[in-house]
Amino acid sequence: MSVSTRRHRSASRRSPDGRRTQQERRSRTRQRLLDATMQCLVDLGWSGTSTTEVARRAGVSRGAQQHHYRTKHDLVAAALEHTLDAQRVAYESAFALLPPGRRNVEGALDLLWEVFRGRPARALLELAVAARTDTELRPLCRDLNERILDVIIETFERLFPGNALPPDHIPTLIRAMFAMYVGLSVQNALDDDADGHQAAVLVQVKNIARLMVPVDPAEPGHAPPASPTGDDADRTTPEGASP
Repeated sequence: MSVSTRRHRSASRRSPDGRRTQQERRSRTRQRLLDATMQCLVDLGWSGTSTTEVARRAGVSRGAQQHHYRTKHDLVAAALEHTLDAQRVAYESAFALLPPGRRNVEGALDLLWEVFRGRPARALLELAVAARTDTELRPLCRDLNERILDVIIETFERLFPGNALPPDHIPTLIRAMFAMYVGLSVQNALDDDADGHQAAVLVQVKNIARLMVPVDPAEPGHAPPASPTGDDADRTTPEGASP
């Protein structure tokens, strides 16, 4: 699509006098509410998040907030789905920008670890813990957990269609990896891997993953296997993964 076409379509959504249409204003208000909700979850957790605080951070009235999302549960559900979609796009964009030698399963796992170490992921972890004793929150977190796994599986199959795994084994292996990353992220939140234990685990995971998703050695930019002393300083982080 050309720049002129984009501008034409953008202009066509505005009123004749150049002001934003009602639909644009609604969309913008919802975006601000969803962003503010995620900020609250990151900063304050589930218990500290309230519709009043979300409206304040979004710069909208309580009436406007309730018009779009009636309850705290509605706000959080929409914000989580919005964040998940944004993280997926950011992840795939970051993977595409990796150097050729790192655009492989090891690079993909490094990027995924950055996502799990990010503040949004830690906010989701806090929600999952809160859901243990909150009957209203529990179904939301359970559904979100399945959505995250679906996205990871879909992304893996799209990025690595030539993997050596039987198709019926992929979901189970992805679930195992997801559970391990969650556990490692809990440890990381406590000690920031001061002793390098999480890094050592991840090196072994990447070496095993290479066997399942092999790279043609003749391919330009082919990277050697990871080692416990490898330097990840040139790692590319998904936009918004670690704010």
